[in-house]
Amino acid sequence: MSTEQVARIQEFALRHRVAVGVAWLLVLVLGGAVAVLGLGRLDQSFTASGGPGHRANQAIQQRYGNGAAVAPLVAVATWPAATDVRAPGAAGRFAAAVERAAGPGTRTVSYAGTGDEGFLGADGRTAYALVYPGAGKPDLAGLTAVEEAAGTLHAGLRSALPEARVEVTGVLPLQHDSAVAGPGTVALAAKAACGLGLLLLLVLAFRSPLGAPAPLLLAGVTSVGALVLVEAVAGFTEISFIVVYLVPVTALVLAVHRWAQPPETAARSAVAAGAAGAAACGVLALFPAAFLRSVGIAGLAVWAVGTAAALTLTPVLRATATATGTATRATSARTASVRVGWRLRPVPAAVGLSLLVLLAGAATQLRVGNPEAHALVASGPARDGLDRLTAAGVPSGVLNPLEVLVPEGTDAEAVAARASRVPGVLLAAAPAAGEWRREGSAVVVVVPEEEPMTAAGAATVTALRSALAEGTSPTPVGGSGVVDRDLVDGVYTLLPYAVPAAALAAFGVLTALTAAGAAARAVLRALLASAASAGALTVLWQWGPPDAGAVTGWVPLVVGAFAFCVSLDRSVASAAGGPSWAGPVAAGVGALAVLAAGIGPQVELALLVSGFAMAAVLDALAGRDRVPSASPTRPVPRSSFQLV
Repeated sequence: MSTEQVARIQEFALRHRVAVGVAWLLVLVLGGAVAVLGLGRLDQSFTASGGPGHRANQAIQQRYGNGAAVAPLVAVATWPAATDVRAPGAAGRFAAAVERAAGPGTRTVSYAGTGDEGFLGADGRTAYALVYPGAGKPDLAGLTAVEEAAGTLHAGLRSALPEARVEVTGVLPLQHDSAVAGPGTVALAAKAACGLGLLLLLVLAFRSPLGAPAPLLLAGVTSVGALVLVEAVAGFTEISFIVVYLVPVTALVLAVHRWAQPPETAARSAVAAGAAGAAACGVLALFPAAFLRSVGIAGLAVWAVGTAAALTLTPVLRATATATGTATRATSARTASVRVGWRLRPVPAAVGLSLLVLLAGAATQLRVGNPEAHALVASGPARDGLDRLTAAGVPSGVLNPLEVLVPEGTDAEAVAARASRVPGVLLAAAPAAGEWRREGSAVVVVVPEEEPMTAAGAATVTALRSALAEGTSPTPVGGSGVVDRDLVDGVYTLLPYAVPAAALAAFGVLTALTAAGAAARAVLRALLASAASAGALTVLWQWGPPDAGAVTGWVPLVVGAFAFCVSLDRSVASAAGGPSWAGPVAAGVGALAVLAAGIGPQVELALLVSGFAMAAVLDALAGRDRVPSASPTRPVPRSSFQLV
């Protein structure tokens, strides 16, 4: 698209400004309704598909109707000191109480059904049982059903075992307690302060009544339009629910970038960045991993709708502002730079780039997977159950057991015996109850000592798979403990190919539209920002006070894609002559927006929110390109599209 074509589109939009405004208003209102109704099309399992663990989990889910990728509930009971938990009476009563409280369609396993002392605490008074509710599926509805089953199970056990102290814990109950705890007074005050700070920053940055709502409106129509496109594509291929987090935050920062640009360069830089970003995301969408495909398609949709809005809606809004005498400060880059120079003192580029390089190095130590159990919630009923387990000497690996699907004609007890000899395995049992054996097959439960996101836990999963792969008929290993391993094997092993391919696509497009040096700097900084965002997550969540042990696997993918997109857009706009304050303002708006929405006790949301905020701020620290002597603010031939 040449400069002349861009100018024609803008002129057409200005001549038909009422129709353009109405069209985008319909996108916002009707598209918003369509987007909300279409959320059910998105895959809500948050698991990596296609790997061996995913295939095993699918087979277990189809045949047994529960378990598989959904971590079980863990019922914990502690008796008075005089009670012998190994005695048939105590063990049998506990098993029967668990089975009755869990309800029909549930798979349960404990000491009574296996005789394995791995189900008992070292204190001699504590026992636990694994409970797989019948309604549990690896989607939002299924997880909600499991969380509700935890309450029913706890109430039933308290009634059946009045002499014992009973608790129900597990990964999902811990996450549930984190979510329902809600932000405290301090967190609510911080959320309100961030929301007010966002509006204040926009007003101070643009100094006009339209300055604050205009970028929010641009972000709104971009988000809604992009989500509608993504949901349409979801009718033909698997798209993960993670796009719901990526789209609006990226759209907001891009909208602030675009609104801050002077009119004479805004459209050209938006088209150049949009074309390069769309090319990069389009390449990601071609890779055979659902998460990468989802991120790529979502990014492509944001770039497409955002560029269309920049060419049509933005000039209409600018014209409206001028006509009403409330022109924003973006109408003059020189004036804007003077007006904010006293307020925004950018960090020297060398300092910002050095920080990005250091954080990119820290990204090599990133460990992906669900955060360790102790980091999910600080207090609550589920945390009480976890603390009781660990106090009794039971390792936290019991929260994420593995399940081995034993095919017809194979001895389940022999498979369990082989699995029990694997280093790092606490116990392996082949329950004989009917709910564990169906259509000639059987499920063997394997409880690791360490949680699978730890180095030791991952080694146990690998060793178990190797041990059970021997022989003529390899036995598939599933369960909640393999989900993280599948994500690493199925997605992160593709990144060394996907990231360079996406970067080359962006560079190729930018080179055709701008100088090669500026294109190389923009793409390299975008890559550095993406890697640095993963490094920031490592420093904060693995090495910092939260000590989560691991970062939820899909979070670095979403945050990294966001960092790449916003850094690419900022670099292109800066090279085209955009004001130096645009990057810090956009970063501040993005960071304040996600903090206002996400501050709270829920760990996975905190991971995502902190990643977005750090990525936005780190990109602003990277400095800005120098505008070459042939400044793009000078007249450019309408048949040309050279930015610099």
